[in-house]
Amino acid sequence: MTPGNRSSIKRAVVRKARRSRVFRWIFSFMIVVGIFAGIGAAGFLAWLIHESPSVDTLKDYRPSTTTRIYSDKNELIDSFYAEDRRVVPIAEIPDVVIKAFVAGEDARFFQHEGLDLIGIFRAFVKNMIAGEIVQGGSTITQQVARSLYLSPERTFTRKIREAILAYKIDRYLKKQEILELYLNHIYLGHGAYGIEAASQSYFGKSARNLTLPEAAMLAGLPKAPSRFSPYVNMERARQRQAYVLTRMQEDGYITPAAKDKAIKEPVKLISSKPREKIAPYFTENVRRYILEKYGSDALYREGLEVYTTINAEMQRAANEAVERGIREMETREKFTPGELQGALLCMDARTGEVKAMVGGRDYKKSEFNRATQARRRPGSSFKPFVYTAAFDKGMTPATVILDSPIIFNDATRGEWKPQNFEHKFFGPTTLRTALTFSRNVVTVKLLQELGLAYVIDYAHNMGINSPLTRDLTLALGTSTVTLQEMVRGYGVLANGGRRAEPYFIRKIVDRNGHVLEEQAPQVEQAIDPRVAFLTTSVLQNVVQEGTGERVKAIGRPVAGKTGTTDDYFDAWFIGYTPSLVAGVWVGFDAEKTMGRSGVGGRAAAPVWLYFMEQALKGLPVEVFAAPEGVVFARIDPRTGLLANPGTKDPVFEGFLEGTAPKEYAPPSSDEPASEPVRP
Repeated sequence: MTPGNRSSIKRAVVRKARRSRVFRWIFSFMIVVGIFAGIGAAGFLAWLIHESPSVDTLKDYRPSTTTRIYSDKNELIDSFYAEDRRVVPIAEIPDVVIKAFVAGEDARFFQHEGLDLIGIFRAFVKNMIAGEIVQGGSTITQQVARSLYLSPERTFTRKIREAILAYKIDRYLKKQEILELYLNHIYLGHGAYGIEAASQSYFGKSARNLTLPEAAMLAGLPKAPSRFSPYVNMERARQRQAYVLTRMQEDGYITPAAKDKAIKEPVKLISSKPREKIAPYFTENVRRYILEKYGSDALYREGLEVYTTINAEMQRAANEAVERGIREMETREKFTPGELQGALLCMDARTGEVKAMVGGRDYKKSEFNRATQARRRPGSSFKPFVYTAAFDKGMTPATVILDSPIIFNDATRGEWKPQNFEHKFFGPTTLRTALTFSRNVVTVKLLQELGLAYVIDYAHNMGINSPLTRDLTLALGTSTVTLQEMVRGYGVLANGGRRAEPYFIRKIVDRNGHVLEEQAPQVEQAIDPRVAFLTTSVLQNVVQEGTGERVKAIGRPVAGKTGTTDDYFDAWFIGYTPSLVAGVWVGFDAEKTMGRSGVGGRAAAPVWLYFMEQALKGLPVEVFAAPEGVVFARIDPRTGLLANPGTKDPVFEGFLEGTAPKEYAPPSSDEPASEPVRP
């Protein structure tokens, strides 16, 4: 070996030794880095585990659920919610639904421990073959962890947290408990959370009654509820349904024949349009009450069951009656369509249960409730309070007051001359005749004789809460009141002098079945039942031959009174049977005249008639029975005295014992003049 070769070999050995030292150094560095990285990763993982939320509360999990409003016959009429959800126990969910979701979302759910590595690999392969994401890798348990605890952001850290939580949940809960959480919490499109709300939303039925094709279609939604919604794209929804059915067959849940049959079977969806609310003004009253008393969380998240007094059939009749009556008037008077407004409120006279409420023609356009919030002048519909007060003070329907000109000088109004609707005077007039034909002058004189303070106190006692004008124009209904107050006041007459407070809610039950409150009728004797009967007797006459004759067509005993303001801004009719009292108001929201046809008998009474015809349909005919202590006598309608054998058209009049006249009308008594009727 030459010296040159030995030198080359030596240099090679040196270089090799150097490389070896470098490699050893790099390898050692990598080991150190790996150790530190491992320690760091382990520390990070330990931190994530330590910082992950506790799952101990899952067994007591209380998801946001829907508050449901029911009618008096326990029909669902409305709901309030942050998330439309109704929790159902897993035991009440059909096996076919569970199998459809497991097959579609997590085939190895019952085998893995929250994480499914095999499933993740299988999904990866299928997605690569398909060139798109056709199968997800997240387990049902991971979806529960994500929806309950994590944000929707897609980050590596969140995925690790999700895996940790899924593992913890699987160890803490039984599989059936996880499924219950999943099926009640998952979002399935169109505002529906959970299987029960989705079943109702898509098919109009409880999840308990879902068929195989329906269950498979719902099980296809979790991946992308809007994309696979049958309302959005039925073809795409059917493709996803077929995928779920195929997975069910592959997993042995159904036979090939059952799969083929389900794929071919048509799926019947209910309308995707929001259901029309039959009583929006009523349920808004209920909503405000619950919100004020129990708070927004209770209303929108705690799933209260609210049982109300509303009768769905009567409410539909009320909706139709208001719209029909107002449209007829708009057509007749050539008003701008949709401008004229109306309201109706019906109450059980004996209990105070509100059975129907219409606060306006279209709740979507105006939430203002004209039955409970609007204060309008009642016109002559206030007069029964004056006459009832008179009967309670010893006067009778046969008491005579002279219908003649009278002038008042008021510091505020100046000179005031009350006028009758007919712009004429009728001389001596009984109170029955005066109320039947709504004589203004007689009513003003009657109020003057009774005294303002007495009548105001009397009206308040009967249910009018609004402040009342302390001048004689009160007799003509110039003080503003609500329709609800008027109905409550007339309810005293219908209910034998007992005042029933209107109420809307019978019972409120929380999600655990505990009764939060239960309302009973609040009924109090307000006036003498005999006095109530006397007024009712006269108001029956109003219907038979007076200003309310339009509603005589109902063909059963009813009592009522029209109301019209002098400027024709407001038209009213309040009427009742022994069990139901209803009131109607018609007018413009702004102070605008309806013209001379805007009187109670033409504008409001038809609405009342249309409603009550349907509300009383099929119910037995009731009569107003005279209470003990009322006696009857044949009266001369012109003089108010006992009728003599020659009296023409005598009136069989009621009196409190001891108040009937003892004198007979003179034999030469003239025949009563015909009575003009206010429209």
